[in-house]
Amino acid sequence: MVNFNSIKELIELAKERNTSIGKITMEYEQEHSFDSEEHMLKSMEDNWRVMQESIERGIANKDKSLSGLTGGDAVKIYAHRDDSYTGRTVMTAAASAVGVSEVNAVMGRIVACPTAGSCGIVPAAIRTAAEKNNNTEGEIVEALFAAAGIGLVIEANASIAGAYGGCQAECGTAAGMAAGAMVQLAGGTPDQVGHAVALAIKNLLGLACDPVAGLVEVPCVKRNGFVAVHSMVAADMALAGVESVIPVDEVIDAMDRIGRSLPRTVKETAEGGLALTATGKAITKRVFG
Repeated sequence: MVNFNSIKELIELAKERNTSIGKITMEYEQEHSFDSEEHMLKSMEDNWRVMQESIERGIANKDKSLSGLTGGDAVKIYAHRDDSYTGRTVMTAAASAVGVSEVNAVMGRIVACPTAGSCGIVPAAIRTAAEKNNNTEGEIVEALFAAAGIGLVIEANASIAGAYGGCQAECGTAAGMAAGAMVQLAGGTPDQVGHAVALAIKNLLGLACDPVAGLVEVPCVKRNGFVAVHSMVAADMALAGVESVIPVDEVIDAMDRIGRSLPRTVKETAEGGLALTATGKAITKRVFG
């Protein structure tokens, strides 16, 4: 029976069995859900299909959300990718992540991974990595399971909810999931996956969740683009041999403590941060009267 309660345990299991974190998570899921391997893989393949569809819709979307706050920015970023400072790959990832989040804002179909507010990060990062590495669909599905295993550990030991832990819990978790999955897609070791998760999360600790008018639009949509790129840098650092001084599970523990200590005004209540700027309050009044 496969069981793990920490990233360290996930890594040790993968090393003991000479396999990937994704395959360990697949085995865990099959045993605990009592599902067939065939159906389990089909479900993740379906998730990947929806992720890709949301990216394609997003980078072409010009529709505005009902509030009028978001919509059409992914198209602009995508068009600018060849003239950018950061390069085509980075801007494609940013456009893809913003696009998926814009699809969410216009009530389109997305995969919440781990949440709707952070839905663009994992799909954008994984698709960018897969295109660069020419990964097969099987390898992509396995990497998605690696991301899922990382998310399971974070949810068990900290939180994935902005209302509990601020945006570090949503976008921070997504960054860790994406970074770890990208390392696996590049053929990195389980230890490197752990370092990527730690590097991604610890540089987003304390991130406020302060949505203007309480909507998952400002700053959430564009933040997805920034954090997708953040996760790519974390993956690259880990693949280059950079190690996190603070072990990944201690980073997750710190995330939990910081999340509990954050004031409620920056935990999805729209009672602080950007939501209380003059413009933020004016938007709230315009949207809700």
